[in-house]
Amino acid sequence: MSSSPQSQESGATRRSLLASGAGVAIAGAAAGLTYAGRPGSVAAHQSSSGRGSSGSASAEPVPFRGEHQAGIVTPAQDRMHFVALDVVTKDPAELRLLLKEWTRAAERMTYGAEAAPGGVVGGGPYQPPADTGEALDLPPSNLTITIGYGPSLFDGRFGLAGRKPEALHDLPGFVGDDLDPARSGGDLCIQACADDPQVAVHAIRNLIRIGLGVISVRWSQLGFGRTSSTSTSQTTPRNLFGFKDGTANIKAEDSDALTKHVWVDPADVPGNAAWMAGGSYLVTRRIRMHIEVWDRTPLQEQEDIFGRDKAVGASLHLPVDKRDEFAPLDFEAKGADNQPRIPMAAHVRLAHQSQLGGIRILRRGYNFTDGSDGSGHLDAGLFFVAFVRDAHKQFVPMQQALARADVLNEYIEHTGSALFAAPPGLGTDDDWGTQLFG
Repeated sequence: MSSSPQSQESGATRRSLLASGAGVAIAGAAAGLTYAGRPGSVAAHQSSSGRGSSGSASAEPVPFRGEHQAGIVTPAQDRMHFVALDVVTKDPAELRLLLKEWTRAAERMTYGAEAAPGGVVGGGPYQPPADTGEALDLPPSNLTITIGYGPSLFDGRFGLAGRKPEALHDLPGFVGDDLDPARSGGDLCIQACADDPQVAVHAIRNLIRIGLGVISVRWSQLGFGRTSSTSTSQTTPRNLFGFKDGTANIKAEDSDALTKHVWVDPADVPGNAAWMAGGSYLVTRRIRMHIEVWDRTPLQEQEDIFGRDKAVGASLHLPVDKRDEFAPLDFEAKGADNQPRIPMAAHVRLAHQSQLGGIRILRRGYNFTDGSDGSGHLDAGLFFVAFVRDAHKQFVPMQQALARADVLNEYIEHTGSALFAAPPGLGTDDDWGTQLFG
């Protein structure tokens, strides 16, 4: 829904002020931000709050700047708030300015600071606070903020058509899809992950607030309980069907796999699309799980559907007393009935790199529950997130294989879908606006 002319004018005026005096202050503060040791600062007091959904708040924030964006290979946090946005302004200068403001605010928040200096109470009693305040007493909780751009952003409205990467075009439809347009697509996306849900929600809320008159929310998703490990230091989590998820996921420590499967190579993006080199493509799929039906399914059938045992996540071909989650899968092994021990339509077989010409992806999804569906069933499932070097060469053939034959499809349906270009990380003096527009 478009904002009124008055709200757009107010937003533009506020952005202009931020870009001048206040914006300079933010840039200076962000350049030297540290979390623990700023006497008298909000962040210094936050370190003693003790809050955190997992009690795992790091003593040091996750660096915002670097070769790649944080929130991709960063050890997956406990919580996520993801939002897809549409750009409602017709002015490229406004979008570019917003991306610059978002850079400043995002960097501050990842260090545990307010979205703007003195944002909660420092602006005085006669104007709205520049920070909503719900994270004022909280530590950074490993907050990461990751941005992405959808294919529709490059449709010509903002002079970006010539900078669109070739691989950034909408995903095709898949067999069995039941996609809701209101839960799909978007010009922009922001992924906020943290070990405290309030920290993640605060980040998204304040970035949306800064964008008044420039962007509107298309859809959003809250996630809890990560469903993948992105570091060898993490144990494999479980999905809402109770099975370990992402055992064979690419890990941050495997630099060769990241180079081959996750990071966009300069050769992939020649010419005006070179700004995407070092970035990655972000795929989202909202997968509804019919958990009430699953809960009435016998254990053996559940294990045959996944191709792994439920207790430890090991391949079904291994003896019970020797089951190891990370033991190699043996798709040739047969049981006493001379049938494959890992069924031909098992999820793990169809999704395995050996069956897909070596295709791999970096998964980073979360469980969700969004109330009930109005028919007495939970609206719950998996918010699938993956980062890949080229979604059409990696995710698409994988999903086509799963959609065609995976027995798991009897218990799930894909209700939302999107693809975004997640640019590389920022240098010391860069911002998202300059990076995108050149």
